[in-house]
Amino acid sequence: MLAAITDWLDGFLARRWKQTSRFGAFLDPVADKIMVSAALVVIVEYFHIWWITLPTAIIITREIIISALRQWMAVIGYRNNVAVLWIAKVKTILQMLSLFVLLWHPTTIFIVIGVIIFYVATTLTFLSMFRYFRAVCNDLLTILFRNIR
Repeated sequence: MLAAITDWLDGFLARRWKQTSRFGAFLDPVADKIMVSAALVVIVEYFHIWWITLPTAIIITREIIISALRQWMAVIGYRNNVAVLWIAKVKTILQMLSLFVLLWHPTTIFIVIGVIIFYVATTLTFLSMFRYFRAVCNDLLTILFRNIR
């Protein structure tokens, strides 16, 4: 939880003090993905149950797909069309909160609360992925049709 809070604070202060950089904009989501993926692996190992493993697979798959989409859009010159969406920020916050609760799990009620938050985060994972696809759909179709001709 401390890592998630300091990650948020770093981004907040960088934007507030106008000290952002292209390297920071690249590295911040990578750090988020590493932190979330590592915690996901730990909870899958701890719980050993499909209703934790399935959303974990969905979350990690989405992260790989969106990272690849961002990279490809940057290569073809459409980087701004895959800027971070507010729903993705909420998703990340809920993922980190749920992972903190599930890693901590002092009582059964906390596990239930963590799983509920985890499923809300997984739902936002799907929604944000489709929002990214919708944001780049026109660009992808234009590029596709240009290459076909």
